Amino acid sequence: MMCKRSREIENRLHAFLELIETGEYSTPGLVAAPGVSILTISYCVEGLRERGHDIRAIRDADGWRYVLKSPSMTGSGGQPDQLRQEEQRRWRYE
Repeated sequence: MMCKRSREIENRLHAFLELIETGEYSTPGLVAAPGVSILTISYCVEGLRERGHDIRAIRDADGWRYVLKSPSMTGSGGQPDQLRQEEQRRWRYE
């Protein structure tokens, strides 16, 4: 049961990362896209940051949104893209 829940969380994080990478969604847009709460968005962003993604909140004319500043950085000093490749391998097998 826990394994299934872990996969669901990882899949949600992956989906949010893809949305953030586009740069097309405001924070309310991220809430509407998958139909979750702002609190869930905050947890997802925190989880992605813990995995090494450099996600920042910026304010523009349309309001607040998240942007991915350095998509290939791991945040832990590891090799570029290593974390991303490992995540993609996990998602491929789920």
